[in-house]
Amino acid sequence: MPLDDQHAWELLRALDDPDHMEFPRGYDHTAARARFDRLATRLDQRFQCTCTVDRGVQDASHHGTIVIPDAATASGEHIIVTISNFGNLATLALGSPGSHDEEGAEEREPCQNTDSHRVAEELEALGYIPISEHLLGARYDGVSDLVSYYPPEHPPTWRTRFFDYL
Repeated sequence: MPLDDQHAWELLRALDDPDHMEFPRGYDHTAARARFDRLATRLDQRFQCTCTVDRGVQDASHHGTIVIPDAATASGEHIIVTISNFGNLATLALGSPGSHDEEGAEEREPCQNTDSHRVAEELEALGYIPISEHLLGARYDGVSDLVSYYPPEHPPTWRTRFFDYL
């Protein structure tokens, strides 16, 4: 299960390092890739499908994404799992990431479904920490200078900081 909002905010702020935007100090890409590949394999098995896996991520704060196809889900909608380079963070979205309203009402309901529970169990088994989508849509107000690279009318979000291209 995702952390409650208070603990999630504490974690996001603790991981927000102004000097390391793409990955944290001491990041072990080989270990991160091995665990990411194990997650992809486990999701293939759990959903009895072949997930689409993006391992070619560069210039980003996330390691990769795994898409569980809609034909394999009980909801009939694809699920996107994104793994951050920071703090074992993960997020899952029913449909497209960031497509939910700011209050997170749309996001919270799908998290109750069987599909999301199956994904959460696989994330937990590998030590990933799910972060709710509704938090990641908040305007970024952290310690880095990330805001200076974006126009005021399109400010970065916490999703940008930990789960997107920079």
